[in-house]
This record gives sequence, structure tokens and C-alpha cells, in this order.
Amino acid sequence: MSRADTLALLGRYYEAFNAGNGEGMLACLTEDVAHDINQGDRQSGKDAFRTFLAHMDRCYKERLTDIVLMADEDGRRGAAEFIVHGEYLATDEGLPEAAGQTYELPAGAFFEVRDGLISRVSVYYNLADWIRQVGG
Repeated sequence: MSRADTLALLGRYYEAFNAGNGEGMLACLTEDVAHDINQGDRQSGKDAFRTFLAHMDRCYKERLTDIVLMADEDGRRGAAEFIVHGEYLATDEGLPEAAGQTYELPAGAFFEVRDGLISRVSVYYNLADWIRQVGG
């Protein structure tokens, strides 16, 4: 896969994210995708990712802006940096109480690509900053 192909794949992934199109995001992933959740465990497989997306949709409403995509020359690895604009809709276990608080924070993600699909997604943001913003 070329660098341009990987950048296009990541672009489709984030376009689906901003459209609230979970199935569109899943279409960009391998069946055995590894998902490293910020400051959490690694989950494996599309079914686990689908469950994660349902949880996120219940607890958060998010939109990404200022997305910058990067990829290495052979298209096997990529990265993204962006700003998350969100609303905390329902209390997420172990986190502060939700009351519709809004937040804005920088975040990033790293990707591995195999056979034209994303095989790893690792997302990072400053959880302490998010907690301060939602009043925790």
C-alpha cells in the first residue's frame, strides 16, 4: 500500500467518525484489529470495536477538527493529530458524573495498516485535562 493510499484510508476513517457512521469506521478495519484505548487495555477484533463505539455513542458526542494525517513512505504506519470537541452525555464508569459538560482537547492516534485496512488503532489524549474540563 502506498503512502497516498494509507492517507486516503485514514481520511475515510475520520470522515466516518465525524459523520457518526460507525459502520463506515468498521469498514476501514481488519477483522482482527487491535485497539489500544487511551490509558486502558488493548481490545481485539471488530466486534470489540463495535461494542466500544456503541459505548462511546451512549456516553459522548464528539466531533474532530484540525485533523492532520501522516503516513510513512510504504504506507504501513500512520498517525493523526486533531482537536476533540465533545459533550459528556452519560456517566462513564469510573469517571466524573455527566451533566452535558462540553470539552475540547488535543488528541492523537497511531495506526498500523495491513492489506489495505487498519490493523491497529492506538488513541492518546490527556485524561487529567479532560477530567478538569468536565469538573471532576
